Amino acid sequence: MHKTKFLAILWLLGLSMLSPATSAPDSDPGTQVDIPYQKFVLGNGLTLIVHEDHKAPIVAVNIWYHVGSKNERPGKSGFAHLFEHLMFNGSENFNDDYIQAMERIGATDLNGTTSEDRTNYFQNVPKSALDIVLWLESDRMGHLVGAINKEKLDEQRGVVQNEKRQGENQPYGMANELITKSTYPSGHPYSWTVIGSMEDLNAASLEDVKEWFKTYYGAANAVIVVVGDVEAQTARDKVEKYFGDIPSGPPVARQETWIAKRSGTQRQVMQDRVPQARIYKVWNIPPYNSADGDYLNLVSDVLGSGKNSRLYERLVYKDQIATQVSSYLEAREIGSQFYLDATARPGQDLA
Repeated sequence: MHKTKFLAILWLLGLSMLSPATSAPDSDPGTQVDIPYQKFVLGNGLTLIVHEDHKAPIVAVNIWYHVGSKNERPGKSGFAHLFEHLMFNGSENFNDDYIQAMERIGATDLNGTTSEDRTNYFQNVPKSALDIVLWLESDRMGHLVGAINKEKLDEQRGVVQNEKRQGENQPYGMANELITKSTYPSGHPYSWTVIGSMEDLNAASLEDVKEWFKTYYGAANAVIVVVGDVEAQTARDKVEKYFGDIPSGPPVARQETWIAKRSGTQRQVMQDRVPQARIYKVWNIPPYNSADGDYLNLVSDVLGSGKNSRLYERLVYKDQIATQVSSYLEAREIGSQFYLDATARPGQDLA
């Protein structure tokens, strides 16, 4: 087969700080989004947020745990994501496949995700199934360790490793690995990918995984969001019934903001069998809860979000030297990243 080579130039640029900005004028109150909710905190530290929406007889249940890949240590990467997979393999009082059980009661939009900063589990169900969902979620929050065995660990280890292979074998699939390792110094909580390394996944032991659960899956490290056809007090009573006796868990250490400042410009070149060259430019910027991060998010939308954006109009429509261009923020808890990427039209020079 003919092999067309591709050059992906990764520009790993130094931090560009914004000058202090004056406060923006008050926006029109009529344009602000108002989503009413009630917040409850149980005695064990579990936070519940309820939004009532009685338009349809369904309820969305989301549980977010404040743990992600940045809570891992060098040599122990991939644990947060691996554990997400294990959460669907049964708990002590329901030692069966979680997804199949939920589908039998009519659940939709059912899954879990892991990022650098958090792990979440979610499902939409008929309102009549709310008790079942809360019981199942509470059982895997409070009673999971006894159901984890080596067979399940090995099975999900293999699933995650195959997921990693699939991602890396896609066109441009290795760019994320190179960018992650090159934009953060060794030891930084964001200096490894969420999915982890093959070596670390192979080394994960049963005791390691159980310790991860005991450390980060306590009630005080979680937020439950219940939205839909249920009254707030009813939701609070049900959550207290199913989750109230779950231990708070140990205190969890939190990292302070750590923007990996760069000096100068670093470049990498990677070759792959794809038909078009692509260039990435990446800056380390302040975290998502900062004013500068919000301003840069707006800048990224203006520059490269959609076909009406500045860069798309210039590079794709006017100059016709690219077939795709985008800019976006990877917003994270202790430091974000600003991305620009463009795919060159065949025959065009990346310079």
